[in-house]
Amino acid sequence: MKILAADIGGTNTKIGICNERGHIDQFKEYSTESHMGGLHVVERLLVQMAAYDNYDAIAISTAGQVNTDEGYIVYANENIPDYTGMRIREIVENRFHKHVKVENDVNAAALGEASFGAAESFHDFLCLTFGTGIGGAIVINRQIYRGANGVAAEFGHIFTHPLSEMSNGARKPYYESFASTTALIRMAQQADPECVDGKVFFDKIRLGNDHLNQILHSWAAEVSIGLASLIHIFNPPAIIVGGGVMEQDDLVRLVEVQTKELIMESFSDVKILKASLGNKAGLLGAASLFLR
Repeated sequence: MKILAADIGGTNTKIGICNERGHIDQFKEYSTESHMGGLHVVERLLVQMAAYDNYDAIAISTAGQVNTDEGYIVYANENIPDYTGMRIREIVENRFHKHVKVENDVNAAALGEASFGAAESFHDFLCLTFGTGIGGAIVINRQIYRGANGVAAEFGHIFTHPLSEMSNGARKPYYESFASTTALIRMAQQADPECVDGKVFFDKIRLGNDHLNQILHSWAAEVSIGLASLIHIFNPPAIIVGGGVMEQDDLVRLVEVQTKELIMESFSDVKILKASLGNKAGLLGAASLFLR
């Protein structure tokens, strides 16, 4: 079976044809142009999909909260304006007359890791992606746990700081306000304005910048606080951590050490593992909706 899979992100969209072995043919990545709004994003996707043929079904991973039964966007933030309510499945099915499934991007990444990546040996696990915000997925018996309204695992919005730390409402005391990649770069720029992105930040650390290394350790502690809470709630055998910043093996080890210092000994068997599929996880996870 061949699945035309797409992964719509706030910055870039990936597309390709996936098979049962997790191999991707005709892979392409292009700018989402999300600032142009949800309708533009979907119309741009339709143009790209039209270049493909010889496939059996279509699977789409996308940013935003997704109603998977009906294939529409329940809620999307300002990263993709006017995306909330977009009926992606209906639009794509009407254009290509193929069976279409739509899934949230972090859920899709978790399913990709379960089928082809770091979580292949686990039936139950949590998955978190660290980027602009923090996305989450709960996998139980190799299925996504969706909650009462289908939007469970908004881990980025758990509270890790007291309300008193709110600064005129500008930064809420959510996990992602302190432990996202956005938060890390904000902390780094306060110390060194040249740290405009993760690459510059980690390059300076590799060159021996002790102050930035201390900032990294402080940020990793924020990551660990959230993970410790989730471990005590779910008691998972494993947590998969992804996002570009977590490509650093040393950082994942640091987070694991700091997390295990915070949790009860009876929970210490939990494994904290780096996601292994990189930017292909969403594509493969979306395809797995048909292939699994």
